[in-house]
Amino acid sequence: MWEVDQQRDVYEQKWALLNRNMRWEVADLLREHYLPAVNAACEEVHPRDSFYTAYGKRALDIAVAAVALGATLPVNAVIALVTLVDLGRPIFFRQQRIGKGGEKFTLVKFRNMREAFDENGHPLPGAMRVTKLGKIMRRTSLDELLNFWSILKGDMSLIGPRPLVPEYFSRYSVRHRARTAVKPGLECPPRSGRLPASYDEQFENDVWYVENSSFAVDISLMIRLVQSVLDREDSKKRSASVKGSFMGYDENGAAVDSHSVPMWAIDTVLRRHGLLGSAGRE
Repeated sequence: MWEVDQQRDVYEQKWALLNRNMRWEVADLLREHYLPAVNAACEEVHPRDSFYTAYGKRALDIAVAAVALGATLPVNAVIALVTLVDLGRPIFFRQQRIGKGGEKFTLVKFRNMREAFDENGHPLPGAMRVTKLGKIMRRTSLDELLNFWSILKGDMSLIGPRPLVPEYFSRYSVRHRARTAVKPGLECPPRSGRLPASYDEQFENDVWYVENSSFAVDISLMIRLVQSVLDREDSKKRSASVKGSFMGYDENGAAVDSHSVPMWAIDTVLRRHGLLGSAGRE
């Protein structure tokens, strides 16, 4: 147990030395070394093609999003005012995300994090920067209300894979890239009824949705989504769930995040920048 804790400490020390660009270098190494083999072993994905996916889904999105925006307008006005008092300007958080077909769009949410950095100039983890108001917004999913505007515009859908940042797109396997065959959504509730514990689980659930999207499936998942939002325990688990950044795949084809990158890749980048002797042992 002591050895495991020591290895974890060394890993965290080394990871902390990497700035944002260096971490992307680590992801590039994983892509170079493992992605070709992962792609060669991938099962082919067959997106569902039907009248509903071509026309009905968009009609449902417009109808529900228009009603939701009107109904939540007073709530959004209150959130905007409280956010202004809590964090000041800007009120909104804007970030590029991956949409259908890998196209980028701008996701807009109310801010719920402060700007705070460690001694190396890296942003502190989200859990350390989120405000008390932000925790409430996340737990109650109030931070998702502005996404109805993205749905009305056509950038998103009610149900679909969560929109992730553009840096991930080139790291996806051919199979997992198929999650962008449909518009991203507010959520793609898992069939198992529990939150995905890893990117593998999340991406495989998204691929299942791409292959099985239908009116019945969307209605079922919308009901499950509403139930999850209203369930206190689910809300707590969702707000407390923290996965690191998606970095790519390991030698076994498993998706890895920033908490589980193979040590050789981190050491290679640290050595490249003359930082390997600054933490832990080689």
